[in-house]
Amino acid sequence: MGFKCGIVGLPNVGKSTLFNALTQTAAAQAANYPFCTIEPNVGDVAVPDERLDSLSNIAGSQQIIPTRLTFVDIAGLVRGASKGEGLGNQFLGNIRECDAIAHVVRCFEDGDITHVEGKIDPIADIETIETELMLADLESLEKRVTALEKKARSGDKESAQQLDLINRALVLLRDGKPARLVSVKPEEQRAFDMLQLLTAKPVLYVCNVEEASADKGNGFSEKVAGRAREEGAMSVVVSAKIESEIAILPLDDQKDYLEAVGLEEPGLNRVIRAGYELLGLVTYFTVGPKEARAWTITRGTRAPQAAGVIHTDFEKGFIRAETIAYADYVSLKGEAGARDAGKLRLEGKDYVVADGDVMHFRFAN
Repeated sequence: MGFKCGIVGLPNVGKSTLFNALTQTAAAQAANYPFCTIEPNVGDVAVPDERLDSLSNIAGSQQIIPTRLTFVDIAGLVRGASKGEGLGNQFLGNIRECDAIAHVVRCFEDGDITHVEGKIDPIADIETIETELMLADLESLEKRVTALEKKARSGDKESAQQLDLINRALVLLRDGKPARLVSVKPEEQRAFDMLQLLTAKPVLYVCNVEEASADKGNGFSEKVAGRAREEGAMSVVVSAKIESEIAILPLDDQKDYLEAVGLEEPGLNRVIRAGYELLGLVTYFTVGPKEARAWTITRGTRAPQAAGVIHTDFEKGFIRAETIAYADYVSLKGEAGARDAGKLRLEGKDYVVADGDVMHFRFAN
């Protein structure tokens, strides 16, 4: 299980350049004019994880299979998108299908690349996009109220719950606040998710900076980081230009290039880690002579449900999970060493899988 992240932002902020770099493809045309992305581009990328290499070397695995995540490059929204300006309406629907929003914000000066608003102001850009998404949510919810009120009056409990959630969201939206600020009880979460609100999705601000600021950011990105902290979102600094240059290099040359520009790792790694933290995702591994493989689950997932990510039969017939912590697997040189040292644990149905667990599931056919 990975996640689907929609890349949004105003035109000419570097969305498609970043998408091309992330997916190492030129499928999304990066051009200096609005709406160069006419159809949403979808790309799956492998999640880099050095732990897989270590596990594979110890087990002598023939193949390494990382977990994957999906990025969707969505056309640049403009002021008035919620009312159909530009290509807004067409792409608001694409955002609804995503688990999270990666909001690319322009944090660099460049006289050769026009800005749709005529100035560089990342906070104003954020507010433009957020306003359009809030207006779209507002319209979507207001259309549902009358019908739900009728059903609620007739005693339909599900409609009454939906109506209550909608009214709570409307209070915030009408006050210019996103729906993610709605206080939702655990038992209400599923119903709230079914509302498919754009502003309820977790947000990662991707600050696209000039090359010289790729390591620590600049004044623009600092403002975005402050905004993110205030609203409980996350931010990460990347240089889409550097990422696009790294993407076309052979793997052996990428490390040298990164060192030359003063970076320890590609921006993709930072985006992925921030995305994982944002969505509460963790990784567990299955390891053997045939393959070393990573699997992504949400934090708090119990063993049977983690097994179900591999195959539904594993969850249905779950008996137990043979589990070794990653650090123990590595330090004790594999399963045999961990078993001899008493570090291989037998976990049952209530076990909450931890990040880095190496697991082997036993199940009944």
